[in-house]
Amino acid sequence: MNSLFAVVIGVLFGIAVYCIRQHNVVKLVIGLGILSNAINLTIVAVGFRGVSAPILGLEAPYADPLVQAMTLTAIVIGFGVTSFALVLAYSLIRSENSVEVDEYKKLKG
Repeated sequence: MNSLFAVVIGVLFGIAVYCIRQHNVVKLVIGLGILSNAINLTIVAVGFRGVSAPILGLEAPYADPLVQAMTLTAIVIGFGVTSFALVLAYSLIRSENSVEVDEYKKLKG
């Protein structure tokens, strides 16, 4: 894994953790999206085995197609979860007129 790639992934993880720790619903959803992207980048970085294309020869390094397929599936699932979280946050904001997480702890259901 390239060191610049590792630094970018680390920064994304840091930003995601910072956003998730805030008491704002919108920042929480954004942090979950960034965390999903950081995890996907980590999976792709671990699955990459060389600097050339996979169709060069038998001895050439290649990128594992299973990792790419899993990452594509994770992107689709992450998009669905983020969409659901945005709709849930929007409905909470409309019903309570607040974006603070502490306001929602009073809700009973």
